[in-house]
Amino acid sequence: MDKTRIIVVEDNIVYCEYVCNLLAREGYHTVKAYHLSTAKKHLQQATDNDIVVADLRLPDGNGIDMLRWMRKEGKMQPFIIMTDYAEVHTAVESMKLGSIDYIPKKLIEDKLIPLLRSIQKERQMGHRRMPVFVREGSAFQKIMHRIRLVAATDMSVMIFGENGTGKEHIAHYLHDKSKRAGKPFVAVDCGSLSKELAPSAFFGHVKGAFTGADSTKKGYFHEAEGGTLFLDEVGNLALETQQMLLRAIQERRYRPVGDNSDRSFNVRIIAATNEDLEAAVSEKRFRQDLLYRLHDFVISVPSLRDCQEDIMPLAEFFREIANKELECNVGGFSPEARKALLIHTWPGNVRELRQKIMGAVLQAQEGVVTKEHLELAVTKPTSPVSFALRNDAEDKERIMRALKQANGNRSLAAELLGISRSALYSKLEEYGLKYKFKQP
Repeated sequence: MDKTRIIVVEDNIVYCEYVCNLLAREGYHTVKAYHLSTAKKHLQQATDNDIVVADLRLPDGNGIDMLRWMRKEGKMQPFIIMTDYAEVHTAVESMKLGSIDYIPKKLIEDKLIPLLRSIQKERQMGHRRMPVFVREGSAFQKIMHRIRLVAATDMSVMIFGENGTGKEHIAHYLHDKSKRAGKPFVAVDCGSLSKELAPSAFFGHVKGAFTGADSTKKGYFHEAEGGTLFLDEVGNLALETQQMLLRAIQERRYRPVGDNSDRSFNVRIIAATNEDLEAAVSEKRFRQDLLYRLHDFVISVPSLRDCQEDIMPLAEFFREIANKELECNVGGFSPEARKALLIHTWPGNVRELRQKIMGAVLQAQEGVVTKEHLELAVTKPTSPVSFALRNDAEDKERIMRALKQANGNRSLAAELLGISRSALYSKLEEYGLKYKFKQP
């Protein structure tokens, strides 16, 4: 077993003891914390190898407060939430802040050890946990073509896309298809790095470089040597950090904090953002010269509402994952649930879809997911961009796709297209499609 410590944060003393004994039997060294304040003290001395397992509810705060504090302080240790049934939706929300996973307390004995081993194995491989799903929708296939074009090169790639669209998934795929596939993939959450923490985080430091530097630390560039450095939400970097990165990328060298010599590096840089960086440049929030350096090749990831045909295949994929992880036996979706999934605008994109499916499966347990299980916010349906009718040259293809997605249900197809049912009938007549799809 490596030097991993498991910091268990749980105010129920008996349950905390139970979890620690469970971990000790498997050879893990554990540290107990009954309060948020105690956990923070332990985390001040934590190493990058440590893993945090925390309850949601604590006497002086909650697990999500601690996770938010950790990320703000630049502490990127894996974070696992323990939750009761009634708290599952809050736990799911914690994943937006960067928790690795959540485990219902009733399943802790079966789920915790395999999850910890999985985290350790993927650390050794240089990968983070990520579900793999090949999306076959036309919009996403264009993205895959661009990935195949650039993957084998060493060009810097900038990935644009809304939150939750899977930008890190794309970065992983690029790495896996590159000549660097056997080397580390190191992901950096740029939003969590202050300008004070960034030099040590990227380049490392030597022992005694500053107060609290009790040992030598390797930075992200060293960890990624020979592989890929992924700068997630790069638009959030402070200008001082941008200047520091630019100099390193230009010279292909960096100097650890407190050291007296430079080190060369061999990494490929992939960056991602949900921002309009051209606008950020004009507003002097992002350096034009750094953008040029990161901008050799661009991949724009479409939103889920622009990949309508991917919604149900992804939903089925996440349902199967949820069945396995939560030990449920849910067989599919009711017609009303399917319709709700298809007309929802998905502002949180694929991440939101996964969270909703996980929560719905947990509630359903067996049978099928209903519209009520999904708990989707009631919003006025808006016409998804990918199905909106634009001109005669494209209308026919979009109508075909909408009808296929709706399994021939013309009312639902009309909703997807953002037109009335009578307008859809007129189009079907115009294009000779009236009898091609049977009305259910």
